[in-house]
This record gives sequence, structure tokens and C-alpha cells, in this order.
Amino acid sequence: MTENKPKTRQDLFAFLDGLGIAHNTKDHAPVFTVAESVALRDEIPGGHTKNLFVKDKKDQYFLLTVEENAVVDLKQVHTIIGASGRVSFGKPEKLMEYLGVIPGAVTAFGAINDTGNNVTFVLDADLMHDDIVNCHPLSNDATTSIGSADLIRFMEATGHKPLVLKVTS
Repeated sequence: MTENKPKTRQDLFAFLDGLGIAHNTKDHAPVFTVAESVALRDEIPGGHTKNLFVKDKKDQYFLLTVEENAVVDLKQVHTIIGASGRVSFGKPEKLMEYLGVIPGAVTAFGAINDTGNNVTFVLDADLMHDDIVNCHPLSNDATTSIGSADLIRFMEATGHKPLVLKVTS
């Protein structure tokens, strides 16, 4: 089995361009937490995200993309997303293998690296009310703004059918 190298942000931008999807990226110092990224709010309009990479007991993986301040009840979310039993956080190795990113750089754009369709992507319905959604472009030293409808189009173009569900409390 050959190991595919994860796509770069240049690969991501070329893919978006090929789909005719407008995107805007702002470089910044690496941020690893929502708290660290709050300073960027004034410079980057739109909905800012946090991403939870979780798995159920049958090793089905999910990426929950929610608004940065939203609360997700990890004891109950499995009933909403269709997981078999409660979820726990996925290991960093699986994050790299499936989404091509490290902890702190988790992003819905990781769908571009999930060529084996190992991950179910869940976009929180509240976040999707924002016209613009902001995600890391596969690294945590920049933020890419994209239309919320375009984010869904992007995911569909990678072979994923994202679930838009209310997963926040």
C-alpha cells in the first residue's frame, strides 16, 4: 500500500479554483486553540470554526465542524450523528492518515485528503447560517474564508456528502 502524501494548501486552493469557488486566505502566526485565534476576529469576518475529530466504538470516524464558541455534548452527540454508541476523540495518527493534518490544524478542508471516505463530515446547522465560514487551509498558520454553500460544494466534490445537523447545545 503506497502512502499518499497529504495535499498542501496550494493543492487545496487549486482544487477550489478548479471548482470556481471564491476563497480568501489570511496568513497569521500558528494557532492551536480557539482561544489563541480570537485575536483574529476583527480581521476576518464570518463564522469561525472549531473541529472535533471523534470516533465511535466501531471505529467510524466523524469530523464535527461547529462555531468556535458552540458547546457539543460528547455524551449525547452520537444520537444525532448516527454513531454506534458514544464517541471519543480520534487519535492524532488517524487524523494525519485520514485528513492529512495535525492536532491544532483540524479543518473541514481535510476532506480533500480523505480519499478513502473514512470520515463522515458533520457541519453544524447553526454554523451554516453564516454566509462565510472560516477554516484552516490544512495548516494552522492561516485562515481561509469560503461561502458556507461553497464549503458543502467543496466537500461534495471530494466525494463526501456532509451532514448538516444541529449538534450543538
